[in-house]
Amino acid sequence: MIAIVDYDVGNVGSVLNMLRKVGAKAEITRDPAALRAADKLVLPGVGAFDEAIAHLRRFELWDLLNELVLTERKPILGVCLGAQLMTRSSEEGAQPGFGWLDAHIQRFRVPEGASLRIPHMGWNIVKPTRPDIGIFKGVADPMRFYFVHSYHMVADSPDIALGTTPYGQEFVSVLGRDNILAMQYHPEKSHKYGLQIYRNFVEQFQSC
Repeated sequence: MIAIVDYDVGNVGSVLNMLRKVGAKAEITRDPAALRAADKLVLPGVGAFDEAIAHLRRFELWDLLNELVLTERKPILGVCLGAQLMTRSSEEGAQPGFGWLDAHIQRFRVPEGASLRIPHMGWNIVKPTRPDIGIFKGVADPMRFYFVHSYHMVADSPDIALGTTPYGQEFVSVLGRDNILAMQYHPEKSHKYGLQIYRNFVEQFQSC
């Protein structure tokens, strides 16, 4: 069973629909027993960094997720803000993130004279730095996904960067280490590309 972590931040319904389309048994939950029983976890998220952390703590999910991810080593996929929460810190907020990944979050720096709009919104490509890992298997090339974000991930350990995306600069759009995956884009809004990502997560992902 795949548990989608429900902490009142994120489009959990869209994630559930995608998981069901690939044949996964999935549920939206914040119940500790259900999260402990799950084979894998998805941490979605839309909104502000500190607010999301406050919600996780209010629902008593912060310590539980640390236990499930770091001690029990359950495979987990973070999506958009959920991915950012897996890093150490964000320029958007004052609270520390989970720190599962050696990375931080910073706001887009628009080069002088560039006409880029912030937030970065719409379809863009993802270029895998490690196309061999199973999460990218069978995804049509070039890989295209839907993004909505003003802040982006910066890998402080280069080896955890699994994919990059151009937007005025190359920024890291996929991070991963061991049982942890973080994707800045929304696979659940990315049609056939995102469907294959969720299929791969369900059927074969255990570790990067």
